[in-house]
Amino acid sequence: MIYREAQTGDIKQIQVVRNAVKENVLSNPGLVTDKDCVEYLTLRGKGWVCENDGTIIGFAIADLIDNNIWALFVHPDFEQQGIGKKLHDTMLNWYFTQQKEMVWLSTSPNTRAEKFYRIQGWREVGLYGKGEIKFEMTAADWAAKN
Repeated sequence: MIYREAQTGDIKQIQVVRNAVKENVLSNPGLVTDKDCVEYLTLRGKGWVCENDGTIIGFAIADLIDNNIWALFVHPDFEQQGIGKKLHDTMLNWYFTQQKEMVWLSTSPNTRAEKFYRIQGWREVGLYGKGEIKFEMTAADWAAKN
């Protein structure tokens, strides 16, 4: 498997992964457009992908403008192999070299993602949007974990 910085040419495969997930499914796949992906990869932050035999099987995108994790997804066929953790750690290591602002994310309750973020040291701070759990991570908490 290869981990590398995401490029705009990866967006088609990123969308395949995003729409293949079984949890945190988009109610309308059109809500996350290719244009959105371009903006987050080139103007707002940075992303990373994991490739297996030339196919993207996971990706992560951090947003420096709103200080949040915009996306972290692994294709269901490749879950529980450490891909999400590697993408997560790469993304947060980069994020906290760019700024020391706290970063946040949200995810649906009672999901593997919720459990994953708790294990990674994210702190629940309330609810966000339509009943999602909002988590935060500070630079100090990240440094202490690593």
